[in-house]
Amino acid sequence: MYSTKEIISLFTDYFKKNEGSNLYKLVSLFSGELERIKETNNLIVEWRDIDKAQGKALDLIGENINQSRGLATDEVYRVLLKSKIARNLSDGTINTIINVIAIALSTDKRSIKIVEGWTDELNPEPASIKLMEMPLEAINRAGIDPANFVRIIQKTVAGGVKVQSIELNGTFEFGDTSLAIDNSKGFADIDGTTGGYLGAAFNPSTDQDLPI
Repeated sequence: MYSTKEIISLFTDYFKKNEGSNLYKLVSLFSGELERIKETNNLIVEWRDIDKAQGKALDLIGENINQSRGLATDEVYRVLLKSKIARNLSDGTINTIINVIAIALSTDKRSIKIVEGWTDELNPEPASIKLMEMPLEAINRAGIDPANFVRIIQKTVAGGVKVQSIELNGTFEFGDTSLAIDNSKGFADIDGTTGGYLGAAFNPSTDQDLPI
């Protein structure tokens, strides 16, 4: 803090330092400006963090890693930036893909499960993967639609590997008893402020809504 009293205390007792003195009045003019400069510097430091940066600051980060914004909001653009940085370091293995997803969505790696397509008993397919467990809540929180999220995954896998499908886990459940209550899993109220949500399954598409 650059308060007037703190600055005044740095002067020797040779000067008059009471609130009515000329020195106090002069220092009070500068202390507010110094505080605003400090706040601006702190903001500059914070905006180097993708999670805290906004607007043009995010665009500058995108220029550094060659990831354009397109029509993405700040929330969605953060997902694109994180996934691009992680994809640049990806070696295409399943563990790396899980890391990319976890970083992009700021979620726990343990909530993500990927299996190889050739292990499917009903429809085995070589050089393919399936995302069997994905937290739909994390995707909703990130603000990115599932179709574009599928495209992020497609850009992460190794060349020649296909993403067969993605299963998104919801939170909706029926209770074990008629008296069971859980506002995050049951039916929603009229306003939709409580209740769980259903999962979903997606197949890869060729939509090009975002510059991924």
